[in-house]
Amino acid sequence: MASIYIMTDLEGVSGIDCAEMIERDHPRFRESCELLMGDVNAAVEGAFEGGATRVMVRDGHGGGPNFIPGLLDPRAEEDPRPAARWWGKLDSSFDATFVVGAHAMAGTLNAFLDHTQSSVSWHEYTINGRRMGELAQWAIIAGHFGVPLLMVSGDAAACAEARAFVQPVETAVVKEGVGRNAARTVPLPEARGRIREAARRAVGLIGAARPFKVDPPLEVVLRFNRSDHCDRAADSPGVERLDARTIRKLAATALDILP
Repeated sequence: MASIYIMTDLEGVSGIDCAEMIERDHPRFRESCELLMGDVNAAVEGAFEGGATRVMVRDGHGGGPNFIPGLLDPRAEEDPRPAARWWGKLDSSFDATFVVGAHAMAGTLNAFLDHTQSSVSWHEYTINGRRMGELAQWAIIAGHFGVPLLMVSGDAAACAEARAFVQPVETAVVKEGVGRNAARTVPLPEARGRIREAARRAVGLIGAARPFKVDPPLEVVLRFNRSDHCDRAADSPGVERLDARTIRKLAATALDILP
């Protein structure tokens, strides 16, 4: 028996080839959400083909809602997104986690819509001196519960980033960034096939892969694009301001790594 928790994002979804598509007031936003559901269902299908007995999926982009009611594979459970916990119902009862629709960290060359949390305000984020993005953050949070990150789909840069942080991991490249705001996409049937196969193979890694753990205390350093963004963040409890654009925080556990 194998339980899989799938976190999702939107930037790394198959068929999304321009920045405007993920803006909520854009005419193609509905299309982006439909594409997201297609990628998610490919991962769900692959997980069950690989031997999973339970799959839970979280709508993880921008606070939601991005999932279209009725389009999620009925075999999968949807995490209801408790507002206070980014990781939702992820806990030690899961054997693995996947990320569908991933993007690369801020400052990555030729990565489609690269950013870390905020493309407007966050410039660089490190833990214990190592630059990280949302993929590594998720792997660390999952690792806190003893759950390994075993599969990632997204653009080529995101998949390369996943491989740089966790091994073994299955990846499904569904597009390649052209600069930051455009992408060359893989045809949808091929992209979905890659996701399904990566998910199927990833289930087979359960038991052989170890969770990604960083021993506490975790020194989180965040540099902002502008000093006024730092002004607001510096008022948070436990945060030390280092200079006009930089804050520092010592996180006692992996669940506290976001300032």
